[in-house]
Order: sequence, then structure tokens, then C-alpha cells
Amino acid sequence: MDGLKWETDMAASADVVHVTNDNFESFKKSKAAVIDFSATWCGPCQVLSPIVDKLATEFKGKVAIGKVDIDENPDLAGMFGVMAVPTLVFFKDGKVVDQHPGLLPEGTLRQRLSKLAS
Repeated sequence: MDGLKWETDMAASADVVHVTNDNFESFKKSKAAVIDFSATWCGPCQVLSPIVDKLATEFKGKVAIGKVDIDENPDLAGMFGVMAVPTLVFFKDGKVVDQHPGLLPEGTLRQRLSKLAS
């Protein structure tokens, strides 16, 4: 087992933006956007990740969806008071309109994204 390492790609879908300190300001200026704050070591984050990826494809062009690895970008996590992962932060016209710590069922997240896109 030498050389084996378990890793998870935080932005597995091509429709998900890997948000960092460098691109955060331009990302949040999207008309509608959501950021999934997560970590590779977080079990619930691994449950939410494929849901976020799927919805990013479904809402492409309507809602920008990004992921932040809190270990790589602790300043961004701190900026939003992220104390638990996963945490979803919803933006409309560059302003935070909602924040949800913990898992959201796919249907509930889809409804929130639909509302955000309208």
C-alpha cells in the first residue's frame, strides 16, 4: 500500500468553480451564486459533493456554483463565520442572502437554487 493516498477532488464537476482567495470577488458578483464550504476529511461533505456537482450542471447559466476547501482557504471560511462543514452560502447580486450549515437534501437544495435563480 506504499504510495497510496486517498484524495477527493473538491470540484469534480466541470460546472463547479474551485473558489479561492484569488477568484472569490469575481465569483460572488454572479447574479446568483452559492458556495459550498467543505473539507476533504469531512464525511457529510462527501455526501453533499455529488449533489452539488449534479445541481451545478442542472443550473448552469442560472446559478454559479463553487466550492471552497476550508483547509486551503481558511480566510474565506473565516470571512463567513464558517464553524462547521459543509456550509452553503447563497449570494444574490454579490450579497449574502442565506447561509446553511450542514447537509441539505437534494430536493431542498434544488428549491433554494430555483428561488435564487428567479
